[in-house]
Amino acid sequence: MKAISQPRRAAALLAAAVTITAFCAADTLARSYPFGPRTRSVNDLGNQYVPFHAHLWDLLHGRTDGGLLVNWQSGYGSSFLPDLGTYLGSPFALLVAVFPRDEIDLAVYVITVLKTAFAAAAMAWLLLTLRPGRWWAAGLLGASYALCGWSVADASYNPMWLDGLIALPLLCLVGEWALAGRRRHLGVLVVALAWTANFYTAYMATLGAGLVLLLRLLLADLPRRRARAAAGRAALTVALGMGLAAPLVTVVYFGTRHAYPGRVRQFAPVASEDLLARLLPTTYGFGSPAVYVGITALLLALALPFHRAVPARVRTGWTLLVLAVTLSLQWAPTHLVWHAFATPQGSSYRQTFVLCGLLVIAAWHSLSYGPPDRRALAAAAGLLALLTLVASRSDLVRLSTWPVLLLATAGALGGLALLGRADAGRRTRLAGLAVVLLLAAQLGETAATSAVATRLRLAHLDDYAPWGERQQRQAAAIAEADGWPRYRTDPGREQTVGNDPMLVGGQGAQYYSSLTSDVLSRTLTALGGGSTSRGRSVQSLDNAVTDVIFSVGARVHSPPDPHQKHVTRAGGPVTVSRQDVPPLVTVRTAPDRAAFGPSPYRNQEMLLGSRVYTVPRVAVHDDTGKPVRGGRVGSRNAVTRPTVTARCPAGSQVYLWAPDFSGTARLDGADTTARFRFAYPRNRAAMAPLGPAAASGRLRIALSPDRPGRIPGGAVGCLDTARLRTAAAHLTATGATHVTVSDGTLRAELPAGSKGTAVVAAPRIAGWRCATDGAPERPAGEYHGLIAVPLNAHPTSLTCTFHPPGLRLGTAVGGVSLLTLALLGTLGAVRRRRASAPSTTTPARERVTTAL
Repeated sequence: MKAISQPRRAAALLAAAVTITAFCAADTLARSYPFGPRTRSVNDLGNQYVPFHAHLWDLLHGRTDGGLLVNWQSGYGSSFLPDLGTYLGSPFALLVAVFPRDEIDLAVYVITVLKTAFAAAAMAWLLLTLRPGRWWAAGLLGASYALCGWSVADASYNPMWLDGLIALPLLCLVGEWALAGRRRHLGVLVVALAWTANFYTAYMATLGAGLVLLLRLLLADLPRRRARAAAGRAALTVALGMGLAAPLVTVVYFGTRHAYPGRVRQFAPVASEDLLARLLPTTYGFGSPAVYVGITALLLALALPFHRAVPARVRTGWTLLVLAVTLSLQWAPTHLVWHAFATPQGSSYRQTFVLCGLLVIAAWHSLSYGPPDRRALAAAAGLLALLTLVASRSDLVRLSTWPVLLLATAGALGGLALLGRADAGRRTRLAGLAVVLLLAAQLGETAATSAVATRLRLAHLDDYAPWGERQQRQAAAIAEADGWPRYRTDPGREQTVGNDPMLVGGQGAQYYSSLTSDVLSRTLTALGGGSTSRGRSVQSLDNAVTDVIFSVGARVHSPPDPHQKHVTRAGGPVTVSRQDVPPLVTVRTAPDRAAFGPSPYRNQEMLLGSRVYTVPRVAVHDDTGKPVRGGRVGSRNAVTRPTVTARCPAGSQVYLWAPDFSGTARLDGADTTARFRFAYPRNRAAMAPLGPAAASGRLRIALSPDRPGRIPGGAVGCLDTARLRTAAAHLTATGATHVTVSDGTLRAELPAGSKGTAVVAAPRIAGWRCATDGAPERPAGEYHGLIAVPLNAHPTSLTCTFHPPGLRLGTAVGGVSLLTLALLGTLGAVRRRRASAPSTTTPARERVTTAL
């Protein structure tokens, strides 16, 4: 056994080393972080994964507001377990704890590299398990899989997907163990870890591993009874592993059911030339399947049908499986099956890593039977030339593709030809030269492909600067002003990333997750809040009324992020404004009957319980003073400098609500300019303060639109700050006298004689249960989207606890799975003991002989 494992270990180490070398070399070529000045934090990497890992760092070091159940920093209080299962379930995520907090970007980068290297090692180990062969070849092909186009173009900035890249070869190994009837407990543990790390890609990897096992059963030519037994063992192993992962998986599932729905997309397959183009090096396209696995692996896979040393059934089986999975990428029904029956809102080809894995396994079967002969190599080269000819019609093929393709093809064909000659003549030097040639070709083309993907991705997607001076100043200001849970400290409207509270601290509305709750998104939208990512990335709302409602006593004001291309460069210090606000728990006496209406100003008043706004009539005019119909501005035929006019009480604070406007707005006489960002259907602009109204009460707001938009009727709100202070003082006087918060539990002491409804300044997400004076808990009510508890008997205390939906069900399923696994282990041990125990009865003939 030890001798068998040594080649696997060597192959795994080589695969990991090649992967790390190529990965880092590519970032060096692209001058990308941490080897250059260009940031690698694009799109969700900067907005979600880095902040979530920062929050995990805080959690592991005991510095966060909240715990495993509730994240009190984001979205005014969000369920954290679903986010943990979605973004941080991988064991690799725990490595953030060993890095300094201000090196969180480096921590995520190292985790990404290690995940990719582990996937390479796992694939190399799998290849030598499927068939014996050259350990160095398995190592190179393992690196080809880990550095496939899907990995370097898509998953490198979605690190949670890399857990699926690791899961596929590991789950295929589980299938091999089931086929051999051994390592059941280890197989269950592997399945559980895969589904815990990231159940979304684990689902796809499980489908892929199931197809591999099915083909292996067909090719093994086993008796039906043994084949059924192997399939049954595999199915039981997967079921038990999924059961052990259920406590987290069910929480994520129910979290998605309560999440804001976002946008529903219809699948549309890409053109054939685009699909074939992504097989070639240095091609890139956001919406097409990145099936690149390296020219050597591709040539070996193409040579498989013509390789006469490979048994015909093996050639046919693996070739048909690769073709079938390729076609399944382009057919809508199978596309839905791969994606758990829901078309993704982003890339539509997230299952591509499965096809990349099958291509590499097919390449291994082509090489493990001996290098392809000249006939097979010629046929493979011809097929490569044909698909290159078709792919050349795609816009995804760039000038850089041709030199890299030619050099990689020459290196691959030359190395395979030398390897064939070395095998025929048993020439060690030729074999060594072949290895060097194949390794050099693979390193060169993979590094070039990854570097091009990094550069083009940076040009195509939004990007964010790594942790630096800006974040350090924000974090310092928040730490100095923090007063949680007496009041919240909001990181501010000028956000750096989509999850600033987790990155720099504080407790705000801002929150971006695939699991952003429906109630949070709809409530903040009704109050005038802005959002991106079609409602799943809610933003901070710089508004005095909502600050009173949500107990935001300190607000950070930062200059616009200079890293962002869409903002005007403006410096300035980070400042903090303070406001007297009620506690987290207030008592309302007015009945909660009316629903939110179209005006965010009136909606804010409903939550506040007081009238504080004047909402005047507005008029929109063009440059010449003519009225603009429908309030539409920024179109090609419209004026470039429209104005909004209205009348407000003198000295009142003027706000502009224009969710469908993009550009800037400036109130005459004011010192600041407000920015609005709208882009249908992705971005919705937030309400913004413009400054105080003049003594005359006449308002003139100059607009500078940068794209077509609309100013709604009732866009202007005039806030009476004196009335707001009075309302805040009343809520403070009748609110809780003391509030404590610890993870998923909130306790409040109420004034004597409290009656009406206790309202907690947190969204009423599913899972909250409350009780007064130690009474039995009941599901919390809702007060315009916030947690509400009726006060019927003048209670003096309130306790609310959070129970993540699905946790009890998942725990029960996990317990049953664990018990079943223990019973099966016990039965197996008893059977083995009985089989190995000596017989206690003496045969009759032996007794007679002994007697004689």
